[in-house]
Amino acid sequence: MILFGVVLWCALLGGISAQAKTALKTYTQPFQNNTTSLSGQSVEMSTYFIKMDYWDVKQATLNLNYQVSQLSDRQLSDITVSLGGVKFASFRPKKQTGLQSKTIKIPLRLLGGQNKLKISGQILNQAGKRDYRLTQTPANWLTVDNRSAVNFQYALKAPTPNIDSFYDHFSGPDTIVNRNSAIVVPKQATNAELTASMYALTGESRVITTENQQIPVVQTDNPTGQQADYQLVIATYQHLPARLQKLFKPAELKNAAQIKRYDAKGKHTLVVTATTGTLLEKAARFVANSELMKESKHPTETITPATQTFTSTLNYDGKYQLTTSADRITGANHQERSYFVSLPVDRNNADGSTISIDLRYARNLDFKNSLATVYVNDTAVGSKRLSSARADNDTLTVTLPKGMALGNSFTVRVALDLPLSGSAATQDNNHTPWASIEPTSVARIKSAPGNDLLFSNYPNLFLKNSTYSNIAVVRPKTMTATDYQTLTNIFNLIGNYAENNRGTITFYDHQPSKTVMADANVIAFGTPKQNSLIRGLNSHLYFKYNAADTGFLSNEKLSIEQQYGQTIGSAQLLRSPYNAQKGLLVVTGARPNGAYLASTQINYQRNISQYQGDAIVVDPDNNHYDYRFKKNKLINTAVNTKQELSRHSQQLLYLAVALMMIVVVTIALLLLLWKHGSLRRRKGGHHE
Repeated sequence: MILFGVVLWCALLGGISAQAKTALKTYTQPFQNNTTSLSGQSVEMSTYFIKMDYWDVKQATLNLNYQVSQLSDRQLSDITVSLGGVKFASFRPKKQTGLQSKTIKIPLRLLGGQNKLKISGQILNQAGKRDYRLTQTPANWLTVDNRSAVNFQYALKAPTPNIDSFYDHFSGPDTIVNRNSAIVVPKQATNAELTASMYALTGESRVITTENQQIPVVQTDNPTGQQADYQLVIATYQHLPARLQKLFKPAELKNAAQIKRYDAKGKHTLVVTATTGTLLEKAARFVANSELMKESKHPTETITPATQTFTSTLNYDGKYQLTTSADRITGANHQERSYFVSLPVDRNNADGSTISIDLRYARNLDFKNSLATVYVNDTAVGSKRLSSARADNDTLTVTLPKGMALGNSFTVRVALDLPLSGSAATQDNNHTPWASIEPTSVARIKSAPGNDLLFSNYPNLFLKNSTYSNIAVVRPKTMTATDYQTLTNIFNLIGNYAENNRGTITFYDHQPSKTVMADANVIAFGTPKQNSLIRGLNSHLYFKYNAADTGFLSNEKLSIEQQYGQTIGSAQLLRSPYNAQKGLLVVTGARPNGAYLASTQINYQRNISQYQGDAIVVDPDNNHYDYRFKKNKLINTAVNTKQELSRHSQQLLYLAVALMMIVVVTIALLLLLWKHGSLRRRKGGHHE
């Protein structure tokens, strides 16, 4: 009996242990960097990853995918991994070519909320007839593949009854990837409820870290919303389900909106409600403000017309700090550091931009061969020789070439060649050279508003000063579940770039007045049968509908078979017929699924970056096409004229001076001719 009891107890413990293991959740966080190739004997790169506060992490693993030069000596080359400046693993590459993988456990004691992972090492070539181990060549390289990732195994901490705890879980990357977050609106939501939901969605899009997932906006009867563990319900009080109306006292909603936590049946809910659309939109702006949500450490928040809900924002002044702390580099020969600079989406680079790198470095360098070089997007823009006299305070300032296109983001790479002098080159690490890129290093980017009515400039048209630029959304009067998917896609990317919530979004279920159409930046989506504005714009569309509005017609860019035209979708950036200085986005198809297909190409940056034209066509087989129709791509030709005058101001000054000199010389010649002519006349009169 005793033996039986022991066996039963062990089995019970084993079952509990197995159950505990199965209860653990996993989340794989890919590197934010693209595939990166590093050259030189000493190589180093950094990447960042996050750990959520509500994770009780049991194990963290680095899955490193990399490749080294085929010429490298695997017994001399090595790679070291550190976290937060603390080294915890070193290894040598395997004796094989091609892509390799290495799995390394990360010490849990080193994990923080924000984590900087550094991969460094030396890639030394094999010795042949000559010994290349001490010579730096392009063949010393390490490539870190972008499929590298950090994998977490963790137990999930349940949210507290407070708003901030719900917000952390709701916005968490694991929650979104597992489709456990949803924004829920009433069936056939009003325009005010849709506006409020878009404020909330764009506020979330701005802060979430997942690049391939988004939070869906769904109706109350949608299974996606019903199954989500974390639901953000946005509705006027009269449209709330009875079970949620009981949470509120009508008297408290008389002149205020409320945000309230509620849990039931394993689902975690945050309810946003008010008796009027205006107050509901005000409350949604509160939800779109991540600072306010994280500060709400209580279950209920009351928002009045006087509540300040606007997002704090830094004014754009064109100066970007490359590093917040001194970036110290150690090791001889070639070393590199890269810094990512992001411009506001509604700005583009203009001529006259500069990059200033402040440096400190060792005095034991071979200064005849020491060099600092600055690259922008892998294009060298300037170099400078290092010197002993300036070792404690040196600056390299480069001016970007005229006409250099930067886009809305670019990479500044600082390359330092730090050879040792004389006998120090053969000494140990006590003589290792070093350099420091100081936090006063900045990129000063002169910029101008984006002015192209093309998808390469999208969603610039709908943003101004990093917020919504008076967006008018013309929607189907009766929206299907597919229409909500289309709407979510359209605003997800806009939210990525909307850095604050001060702008306005207004929904219409009918064609707005001509005044609204002339003043607003308009988005229309749906089928022509659902949306009268799209039907009325048919003559202006690049891809037009047939007379029955059942499919697209062929044009000079694409031949369209009749049935094929009924299945495809199109996104088109038109010049507004109501205001020639504004554009108009139409996301449409003969069926709701067609409009949805078109919206899948404008929901993430990685998708929209494929397109340079003003019309996109997508079919159900995921074939997508990019077309350019308009000859004049400029939104405002006057702005471009001012930019051209500014860009060529020096040449115009020289031309003006030259013209003045020509005028002066011409006048002088005329005066001389006149003078000599009058003298001849006087002489002739004297003879007579």
